[in-house]
Amino acid sequence: MTSAEQVLQLDEMGVEFGGFIFYPKSPRYVFRSMPRAEIKKIRGQINKVGVFVNAPVEEVLQTVDDCGLYLVQLHGDETPRYCEKIADYVGVIKAFRLREDDNILWKIKDYQEVADMFLFDTEGAGYGGTGKKFNWRVLKGLNIGKPFFLSGGIQPEDIDLLKSFAAEPVAKDLFSIDVNSRFEISPGIKDMNKLRPFVTAVKQI
Repeated sequence: MTSAEQVLQLDEMGVEFGGFIFYPKSPRYVFRSMPRAEIKKIRGQINKVGVFVNAPVEEVLQTVDDCGLYLVQLHGDETPRYCEKIADYVGVIKAFRLREDDNILWKIKDYQEVADMFLFDTEGAGYGGTGKKFNWRVLKGLNIGKPFFLSGGIQPEDIDLLKSFAAEPVAKDLFSIDVNSRFEISPGIKDMNKLRPFVTAVKQI
């Protein structure tokens, strides 16, 4: 998110999490649009999540305080020890970018004790979202053992796919649906006319 007004609109429609990207190379880098004090002033039921990529620990913790963040999402190559340092201070979502041939349980095993939640996204060049969907079947039959976010190019037309996925045993740990670029007018600006019916439909699954 890059607009306080849009965050409040999301809050009104019952969205639980709003993400703010603190990665300077991202087109959605929030400090281009909003200063720290404005982010901190955002109130409501919505939980503010900071997205970081290989940032120094001290920088992450300072930003958590300055912006009033509820969770951080670590989307880089952060080690388990790094995650542990952050998790001692604030809740951590560790993101994993998945390929078809990944041994997912091996990939996440060293993070089970040091992250509060996982996020599964699509493998791509560089860091951050690709706007593309990965093959959710790679998760089929797995016991993730921790709440996870499903991400990766999810779009308004995916409700039936999400319903099918929610019926899979692995979805016992499905905690949240992460959407971004497929619901945007421009980077960081969401299309509320797409989001409203989608949020309503997801809450009915």
